[in-house]
Amino acid sequence: MELPVTTYYSDPHFNVFKVPQWRAYLYTFFSVKLWGNLPSPFQRSISKKYSSLFDSRFSRRIIKAYVRFHYKDPDYLDKFKPPNGKTAYESFQDFFTREFRELPHNPDTFVWPCEGLLCDLGSIKDIPYSRVKCDKRTPDTIFGLDEGHIPDHYTFSNVFLHNKNYHRIHAPIDGKIVRIQHIPGDLVVLRPWIYKHNPSLPAFRNERYNIDIRDEEGKIWYLSIVGGPAVGTVELNKNTKLNARIRKLDDLAAFHLGSTCCMASPLSPRLHRKNTFVEVGATY
Repeated sequence: MELPVTTYYSDPHFNVFKVPQWRAYLYTFFSVKLWGNLPSPFQRSISKKYSSLFDSRFSRRIIKAYVRFHYKDPDYLDKFKPPNGKTAYESFQDFFTREFRELPHNPDTFVWPCEGLLCDLGSIKDIPYSRVKCDKRTPDTIFGLDEGHIPDHYTFSNVFLHNKNYHRIHAPIDGKIVRIQHIPGDLVVLRPWIYKHNPSLPAFRNERYNIDIRDEEGKIWYLSIVGGPAVGTVELNKNTKLNARIRKLDDLAAFHLGSTCCMASPLSPRLHRKNTFVEVGATY
């Protein structure tokens, strides 16, 4: 018997934190003005050292306690398997990059590529620009493109992946990869609720991988896989290559701690609105 995606494959709840304005300003000051003004290589160095703690064999001891604390479903862990063909979780990082035992099944043509909080949503032309170190950046910049490259009717979405969420990014459509781009950058805090007026601010400045997919109708879907503090690595799947043909829900990339995923698509989501929870394989 096939169960709906939201019943079987996830633990569909997410608290949207209401941070007071003064506290949001304080967090933003430390994230952007202090940490964000440190040299990017230094940010990455500190993040990698922190991330390495979760690569140790000792860190696997916290997995069961972490699962009990964060998930209502007592069988949550049974729905996943260790990554890369391993037979057991050798570290917390293995749990973080866990794989589905079975991919979600959804006959719809378009699906969500990841799991998390849909923290930003709107027409690409209505998403506010950001100033990063005196440089004005439009939403096209997130995807490594010049202003006006993405058509105005496209829809922009940003899904924030909390530490407890499944941290692999999958293909939202059948198609062909027509561009892969790595953009070095900062690693400012990703928490969208501290950036009151622009929850996508980190995506404008943080290190990211951009992947463009041409669908069966010739339309381009733009994905930006954005890192944050303590993200030691954004790891592309070995099959994520330029000109590769991909199928819906193929594994594209994995995060080693913390992330957000932005997408610019020719369609608007049918069932979700801003500040709702989305899941891998759910109808887009």
